[in-house]
Amino acid sequence: MDATERVSPAGSVPVDAAPAGAGRRGGWVLGLTLACHPGPALAVTALACVLALGSGLGGPRSALVTAAVLTGQLSVGWCNDAYDARRDARAGRPGKPAADGTVGAGAVWAAAAVALAVCVPLSLGCGVLAGTVHLAAVAAAWLYNLRLKATALSWLPYVAGFGALPAAVALSAPGGPAPRWWTVAAGALLGFAAHLADTLPDIAEDRAAGIRGLPHRLGDRGTRLLLPLPLLGATAALSFGPPGPVDAGGAAALALAGAAALAGPALGRRWRKAALAGAVAVAAVDLALLLVRGVAAG
Repeated sequence: MDATERVSPAGSVPVDAAPAGAGRRGGWVLGLTLACHPGPALAVTALACVLALGSGLGGPRSALVTAAVLTGQLSVGWCNDAYDARRDARAGRPGKPAADGTVGAGAVWAAAAVALAVCVPLSLGCGVLAGTVHLAAVAAAWLYNLRLKATALSWLPYVAGFGALPAAVALSAPGGPAPRWWTVAAGALLGFAAHLADTLPDIAEDRAAGIRGLPHRLGDRGTRLLLPLPLLGATAALSFGPPGPVDAGGAAALALAGAAALAGPALGRRWRKAALAGAVAVAAVDLALLLVRGVAAG
């Protein structure tokens, strides 16, 4: 596909040619580093590493899982920035190297392809089933970038990706034990919440660019009202899912998650990242619960 001005349903156009001024301001190394969405990529990779170590996979196996997740996240981040380069340039969005000329979009596409190619053997090295689950999650994230971002199904890749993470970790253990259902449910709900929280600050700007994902259709108020539900649902799944009564840890987690889930959207008008911060706080609480309860059926 060429770089002509053909707007996709996502309001963006794949760009093959480097933008004007490519290579300036720190060079392509800095550009590629910033274009991979380093914050989310490192956060998800760290989560996978903690889950792997906490699940008793051991150092070498945990390193393999971590490397597979990292390369998958890099491919997704680079795909996102390369595909959205022209739309981001039109909107003048800061911090977008493929759009501001720091690095050419073609180089970012190449980096995404290399990362994806490396991700395949690393994922399958964790086990055929574990690798298939992880690669399906990566494919869902690419589908979000290329198509689903602007549709009412924009939430689906987040649900699939976050739900697949504890499943892939559990299946990476020797013997490939089945993941516990409540860990997958909690991951999926946290993924849904992450999509809402991450999109919330940019709803107006995204709408102007033609993006009509689920949060954009709900609007600012609707997204704020919906956000606490999946956050609380994830904590409830981890608290009530295991057999037996809810222990003191589960009750405390529910209380903390409830406070964070409600405070984030409530403070969002004063601090644009408050909802995301609340989601991260709930995710931290849920991660602690997840490590205590384990990710695989025993």
